[in-house]
Parts: sequence; C-alpha cells; structure tokens
Amino acid sequence: MSRVAKYPVIVPAGVEVSISGSEISVKGPLGTLTQALSEHVSIVREGDNLQCSASNDSIQSKAMSGTTRALVANMVKGVSHGFEKKLTLVGVGYRAQAKGDVLSLALGFSHPVEHSMPAGIKVETPTQTEIVIKGIDRQKVGQVAAEVRAYRSPEPYKGKGVRYSDEVVVIKETKKK
Repeated sequence: MSRVAKYPVIVPAGVEVSISGSEISVKGPLGTLTQALSEHVSIVREGDNLQCSASNDSIQSKAMSGTTRALVANMVKGVSHGFEKKLTLVGVGYRAQAKGDVLSLALGFSHPVEHSMPAGIKVETPTQTEIVIKGIDRQKVGQVAAEVRAYRSPEPYKGKGVRYSDEVVVIKETKKK
C-alpha cells in the first residue's frame, strides 16, 4: 500500500464532502471542487476523516490510492484556505499590473504581454515587481504561475526574468579574455 494513502484526510468544520459513485465533491467556504475517482481506489468516510485505499493488490491500485489521497487533501485545503503562488520580476523596467482578470506585463519586449486569468483564479500586484496568484484549485494556480513565468524565465548570467519568490537562480560566471 502507498505510504501516503495510509494517512487519513481530516475534514475541517464547514467543509462538506460527498462521494457519489465515481466522483467526489468537496464544498467549503471558498467554493466547490469535484474530482473523478479511479475504479482502482475506494474512499471511506469515518466521522471527520476520509480514508483512501486500494481496491485490489495491483501496482496501479496502490499507486492511485496515494495519488487520490493527495488530490483529495488538496481539494479540502483549497476550499477551506486556498492556494497562492508569489512571483517576482527582476530586471530594469520589468513591471506587472493587474487589471481585473488580466495581468499586463512589461518584460523588455517591444509590446506589453497580456495574460488573461482562467475562471476561479485571482491575480494581485501588491507592488510593480510582485505578482500574487490565488485560487482554490492547486493545479490551476501552479499552471497559471508557470505560464506567467514562461514569458521570461530567469536567465543565468544576470538573473533577469520572472521567478518564483522562493526560487534561487544560480548566477554563472561570464567569459574571461
């Protein structure tokens, strides 16, 4: 059995979980998330805990039990607390501005880069060089942050570009004559 799946998912107060056939739905104060379940995994509710287990002894069932437990735990955390990713712009003239659900970036190109946010994702710019992406779906938040970072990923010689706030860019030494 997966070591991850051994631990139960604790459902906090104010979060409702409904398991119907091959789908699980989690509803909380921030919103609702649904996830399709694999036929290799069974989820049992025991009071305020959810326990994921493999339905048989195949390798796929054991692997999917841990994956499903992690997905359900992220759903519960997302609808109760939410997720956020922080990005930092490093470089002269690099700026960001949030206009509703559109993020406008000046990244040294001849034109501004406009990135529209998908449904359920909010973007904030506390300063011109900081971007905060928030949402209840961990996968969507991470995907949007990766897309924004991909416009100008950090380069290794000066460190300019869009980077995660906790990312460390190792600066290479320049060529010597």
